[in-house]
Amino acid sequence: MGHRFDFVIRGADLLDRLGRRRADILVSDGKIGAIGAELDKSLPTHDAHGLVATPGGVDPHAHIEQKSGMGLWNADSFETATRSAALGGTTSVISFAAQGKGERLRDVVEDYSARAQRGAMIDYAYHLSLSDPDAPHFDDDLRALIAAGHRTVKVFTTYNIALNSDQIAHILSITGPAGALTCVHAEDDAILSVARNKLISGNKTEPKHHAEARPRAAEAEAVKRICAMAEQLSAPVMIFHVTCIEALEAVRAARKRGAPVFAETCTHYLFQTAEILDQGIEGAKWMCSPPQRGEADQLALWDGLSDGTLDLISSDHAPYRFDETGKLRTGPNPPFPEIANGQPGLETRQPLLFDAIVSRGKMPAPAFAELTASRAAEIYDLPGKGVLEVGADADIVLWDTGQAHTYGADDLHDNVDYNPHEGRTVTGWPNDVFLRGDRIVSDGVLTTQPGQGRWINRRPK
Repeated sequence: MGHRFDFVIRGADLLDRLGRRRADILVSDGKIGAIGAELDKSLPTHDAHGLVATPGGVDPHAHIEQKSGMGLWNADSFETATRSAALGGTTSVISFAAQGKGERLRDVVEDYSARAQRGAMIDYAYHLSLSDPDAPHFDDDLRALIAAGHRTVKVFTTYNIALNSDQIAHILSITGPAGALTCVHAEDDAILSVARNKLISGNKTEPKHHAEARPRAAEAEAVKRICAMAEQLSAPVMIFHVTCIEALEAVRAARKRGAPVFAETCTHYLFQTAEILDQGIEGAKWMCSPPQRGEADQLALWDGLSDGTLDLISSDHAPYRFDETGKLRTGPNPPFPEIANGQPGLETRQPLLFDAIVSRGKMPAPAFAELTASRAAEIYDLPGKGVLEVGADADIVLWDTGQAHTYGADDLHDNVDYNPHEGRTVTGWPNDVFLRGDRIVSDGVLTTQPGQGRWINRRPK
């Protein structure tokens, strides 16, 4: 990337997991060289008085340049997804190298890496999304890729890429001893099938019925089963996108037993309820799986974040346009089973949470850095990321706490044609974003190029 000279970010209010304090930050060769008062005044200065400095956001769950389980490519390339992320204050992302049926894992990662190298504007790593343990050389490739620095995998318990319990147990028997983490989309497929078929037979096929088609019982049942498997095999798991009280309680109970279980929730579950789907076909914009729940579930999720049951907040960025290339690919008024699930979130995650936690006091202010950067970097072994510490990468966001922004209908910088948070006003805006010391966003304007991001090597220590 660009300049490598030393400079000082001067006079910022640092906000990280350690608290809030006024300090200068010396940036040297892309790293944080020192933090303190009145640092070397002979160096070039970036004036940050009146601004809040946080670690660059770490979003550990995003679908980029990937084919869905329905066989549909999502809307974003690495270029469009990561420019959107950067403008929202995110400097590291973990997306998915998704295996198709019969594909060799080694080949999947090579192909995905080439795409990322061409387009990524921020740093990145991959989860290996596993759909076919019977593919050639599966076990050997999985072990080799973990040893090479790809420290996380993902499995599904539903969709046409679901793995059965025996297959998941086999993967855990590899990932656990190898020091890797297995992430799980946990919904019980049998319960989903019964609910979906009942709705279809009753001609209840609008987007608003999507929430009924994926009942909370399906999520809770699968979460309990995965937690039990992790406990039995001593293999750590991450429960993706927890949405409801019952699933949260299953995680809480497993952790109290000492099971090696981590869990996340996502921005849309904290800021949207199932009612948002009740807008006719327009409701398709907000369809995601698992679906949004109710206000009581939202309160429980915030409590779970406060007490540590939930470790972090991801975007689960899953971008599909509201047109014939995405949500409406089978026609202008498709039934909910034919509508691609997901919504964009890479650009909105940080501002929404800064507004809620820092500006509005939903939680103590240091929780913002913990939940959006530090904890993810820690769990997913991202060296140098997610912290404002000497020796860490100089991934830094400067926030204007007085700047309010109201989201418009289509004002994001991804390749989706709508903003799922249209009309919401946030206070606190990421004016300047530094990636390894380079200013990639300056006064809200992107200043970097495709291909400037680097792969984050998570090779076991």
